[in-house]
Amino acid sequence: MNAPEMTLDRQQALEWLLTGDLLELGKQADAVRRRLHPDNLVSFVVDRNVNYTNVCESRCSFCAFYRMVDSPDAYLLDNKTIFAKIDELVERGGTQLLMQGGLHPELHLDYFVTLFREIKQHFPQVQNHSLSPAEICHLADRDGLTIRQVLVTLKQAGLDSVPGGGAEILVDEVRQAISPKKIGWQRWGEVMLTAAALEMPTTATMMFGSKETPEQVIEHLFRVRSLQQQGGSFTAFIPWTYQPGNTELGGNTATGVEYLKVLALSRIVLDNIPNIQASWVTQGAKLAQISLFFGANDLGGTMLEENVVAAAGCSFRMSQNDMVELIRGAGFRAAQRSTGYKILREF
Repeated sequence: MNAPEMTLDRQQALEWLLTGDLLELGKQADAVRRRLHPDNLVSFVVDRNVNYTNVCESRCSFCAFYRMVDSPDAYLLDNKTIFAKIDELVERGGTQLLMQGGLHPELHLDYFVTLFREIKQHFPQVQNHSLSPAEICHLADRDGLTIRQVLVTLKQAGLDSVPGGGAEILVDEVRQAISPKKIGWQRWGEVMLTAAALEMPTTATMMFGSKETPEQVIEHLFRVRSLQQQGGSFTAFIPWTYQPGNTELGGNTATGVEYLKVLALSRIVLDNIPNIQASWVTQGAKLAQISLFFGANDLGGTMLEENVVAAAGCSFRMSQNDMVELIRGAGFRAAQRSTGYKILREF
């Protein structure tokens, strides 16, 4: 096969995914990364994932984290516990809070308005990068509001940006198979375009390796690209692999080679999104390091806390020093960034 042009169509991208040479694909992705990021920097953010509840009505078959509201180990963190976790994040030089939980049947918009106002009051230096599109739609549906009304209210309360969780594969046939109670792909996109119109930064993700086909992986990439063209505010794209441990869905997941191929294609297809994150949380440090030569320019967060992937039995951990040494070991300069990719500190 010939080397791809910088802009691929769906068929070309599919051919590369199915039959393309891994190293040649990586070379092309690396060229895009170097064009967009010629400074030889690899960045990361110091953050914490606070899962405020594990109660979720969605009951996705790929998720090992959720519990029903009457489960003996179901929980909803009180504000004192949440603030203690944020305080520890700030003490360690952290700048990003990612709060996600589930579709809790008893939580309304007022709960988050009060919580986010208090977080902003006590921790104004922290970027509140919280709630997935599914959670935002859940709040809209419960309170009879539009997505825009919910986002405007949350933004006024202190929500700064919206993470791209819950994207899985943006093809409804896949979503019906693995998460039939979750929002469809078009509502996911509506949340993101609405957030962008409100000048809120967003990210996009993809979980692959469960029940989707290669064609559906490619469709996901092109739908994310299209949303960005329509006025999206995606600062980064984060592909990661399904973790089958302790899940109802079970089965296997993508191999390391498949991960690198999808990552590289993401960098080539999504050249209208500035940053590609490698998922050390699901792939481990060594493969994350290799990812820096397959299109990734960012390693995401140090994640002082992470519970959802860990519930599936995947418990990679990395300190800030480990991350800096990993980046340096690959021949790059390490930098701590903000949620908006402003460089805060070089190492």
